[in-house]
Amino acid sequence: MYQNKNKFTIMKKENIIIGAIAVIGALTLFNTYSIFTKKSRVVATPTSQANNVGAVNPSTLPETNDFANNFDQPQKPQVQAPAAPTGSLTSLNFKTPKKDFGQVLSTSSNKHTFKFTNTGTEPLIISNAKGSCGCTVPKWPKEPIAPGETGEIAVEYKPAGQSGVQTKYVTITANTSPATTQLTITGDIQADPNAPQQPAQPIAPEGINIQ
Repeated sequence: MYQNKNKFTIMKKENIIIGAIAVIGALTLFNTYSIFTKKSRVVATPTSQANNVGAVNPSTLPETNDFANNFDQPQKPQVQAPAAPTGSLTSLNFKTPKKDFGQVLSTSSNKHTFKFTNTGTEPLIISNAKGSCGCTVPKWPKEPIAPGETGEIAVEYKPAGQSGVQTKYVTITANTSPATTQLTITGDIQADPNAPQQPAQPIAPEGINIQ
């Protein structure tokens, strides 16, 4: 009976040892599995983040047609509109913008005064008056002409060396719209019978040069 008790005790110890080994093995496998799972997550996380680098949210993209148009169609250059006239503008009115001198001699000096009125609401400033040739010389007021006031432009015409019907112009530049106004003078130029005659040039015989 004593031997049976010893055998039972020995078997009990063996079962305890076997159970302890089984528990230790199970814990070891569990820890190994846990460590492997954590490593897999750590490795997978940077990869997934790297794959998402540069990703674009579709909701932030423009519609397909607009997006294509922005890249396919060249941008048209912006054309600036012409600059509007600066400063205060007024209006200019001539009582008679034309003068016909009729028949005049080529040696004559013909003068006429054109009278005008500032019909606008701002002071009139004439910046320039220019004849169409050197034979037509205008003179104009340099001071501003108040609204409603009148002024004069004197023109002298010397048709020396001209003949027949002539037409000349005087262009006035001022703070008006349009910026220029044109005066016209005409004349039928006749030769002056009392003018000194130019001496006739002698005709040299053929082959001889006269100095």
